[in-house]
Amino acid sequence: MDRAQKAESIESLKSVFADAGAVVVTHNLGLTVVEMEDLRGRLRKEGAAFKVVKNRLALKALGVEEGSEYHSLFKGPVGIAYAADPVTAAKVTAEFAKGNDKFVIQGGFMGDKVLDAKGVEALSKLPSLDQLRGKLIGLLQAPATKVAGVLQAPAGQLARVFNAYATKDAA
Repeated sequence: MDRAQKAESIESLKSVFADAGAVVVTHNLGLTVVEMEDLRGRLRKEGAAFKVVKNRLALKALGVEEGSEYHSLFKGPVGIAYAADPVTAAKVTAEFAKGNDKFVIQGGFMGDKVLDAKGVEALSKLPSLDQLRGKLIGLLQAPATKVAGVLQAPAGQLARVFNAYATKDAA
């Protein structure tokens, strides 16, 4: 890589790190091309992406000092999984790591917070943003449904009373 390509790569990584809700750092030594494409396909389906990065360029893009917590993540053959939603990349990579011994989650980071492998595992168990939105909408709609039921009950009772009088008079 020449200097221009390195500068372009650093800028690209800066934008990835800025836009990502969370970044999962993985070791992927020994994965076949088919396995990598499977991982990328799973991530793409969920709106996430996977990229193999050079450690030194990633650390420069992060702008961290020598010896920071980030340095322990970026050692060896490293790939990053990222998405705008903080949970998506963690969920997919954790699921993929369970089925593949060669794929190891090193850790990750959300903004300025560095996570270890257990932190990423905990993040993967949280509900996604879409699931939380669905629950919130359900909670907001429940009281409206109950109010509508309460308002309709007296009208239904009144109709039953009129029906009872009508059937009584007919008999």
